[in-house]
Amino acid sequence: MHDAAFTRFLAQHQQRVERLLDKILPDARIAPQRLHQAMRHAALGGGKRIRPLLTYATGRCLGVDPQRLDRPAAAIELIHAYSLVHDDLPAMDDDTLRHGKPSCHAAFGEASAILAGDALQSLAFHLLARTDDPEKPEIRLQLLETLAHAAGSRGMAGGQQMDIDAVGSELSLPELENMHIHKTGALICASVRVAALVAEIDEAASQGLGHYAKCIGLAFQVYDDILDIEGETEELGKTQGKDQQEDKPTYPRLLGLDGAREMATRLVDDALESLSAFDHRADALRGIARYIVTRRH
Repeated sequence: MHDAAFTRFLAQHQQRVERLLDKILPDARIAPQRLHQAMRHAALGGGKRIRPLLTYATGRCLGVDPQRLDRPAAAIELIHAYSLVHDDLPAMDDDTLRHGKPSCHAAFGEASAILAGDALQSLAFHLLARTDDPEKPEIRLQLLETLAHAAGSRGMAGGQQMDIDAVGSELSLPELENMHIHKTGALICASVRVAALVAEIDEAASQGLGHYAKCIGLAFQVYDDILDIEGETEELGKTQGKDQQEDKPTYPRLLGLDGAREMATRLVDDALESLSAFDHRADALRGIARYIVTRRH
């Protein structure tokens, strides 16, 4: 997939996710209005949509109709949106800027932000549990289990706790990787896995895609750490230099900027190698891997 085609893929599917979420989220005029306004503020009008893009790109690779992936893709993004709402809270990262606009608690207050995060998470599971879902019941159960595991204490929430515990500490590279395999990588891996579940592929193909997802999940975090140093707040849409201010362990701090860049490049190369068994239909996945380490936000 050449650059122009990948740019179209990004734009088309980012718009698809935005339309989906706009339809799924409760109308801001419905009571309780403040909660619904906060949910929509958190989930709409910003973000790269990397996770649902991965779901659609994996589906394209495996020949799955995109409509069958709409609910899993939206559910993944709702979980991600909820995690950012809570991540920005004063008790966590205490950040007042997200996607170039006030973070949810800055716009609606802490109490409403906490409730909005809770409600976004509940809505994600509601989407996958709908009885009118055409997927087989066993696939729906696997999708629910995948998302629950990725979001819970053995995944994203556990990784966030590790991140909180690590402030002011010096972690080894394996410890830092383990933290981000949970905090960032778990949901990225789930984004690929849900499409593989819908496609009902064999174990060998699933392992290759799983390794791809693990590599780009780590590469995403490594590059995020680099952008926290080199990026600009206006471009990032969030506060630049926040990790340094909070004395968090990061890849540039451990490896230096050049070492972190080399690590991100190696991870992307490894991710691309894991797709060698797939034909041109995996080009969107290849494009996402490269995009992760060339983005500016």
